[in-house]
Amino acid sequence: MATSISKEEVAHVADLAKLSFSDQELEHFTGQLQEIVAMCEKMAEVDTTNVEPTFSVTPNVNHLREDVADNWHEKRALLDQAPEEAADLIKVPAILNGEDEA
Repeated sequence: MATSISKEEVAHVADLAKLSFSDQELEHFTGQLQEIVAMCEKMAEVDTTNVEPTFSVTPNVNHLREDVADNWHEKRALLDQAPEEAADLIKVPAILNGEDEA
């Protein structure tokens, strides 16, 4: 059963996404969306019983390392390079609501 998508539905979704299209573009995208829906419906017809879900198409594995802070002893050197510091932190100008504060 082929699902039909109307030009009005495409225009409604475009409006929700804050997009505006000409009539020619709406016709073009309506056709493309109908093709996509038809492809999804075709794929839904395939019997996937006993098919394991695929989580990745490559055998790559993330090799994670333990999260260890190993440059803690360099804090002073970093603060010495900062233009300004306060309470052992780098002080930066506050920018709130477009106003500069010191």
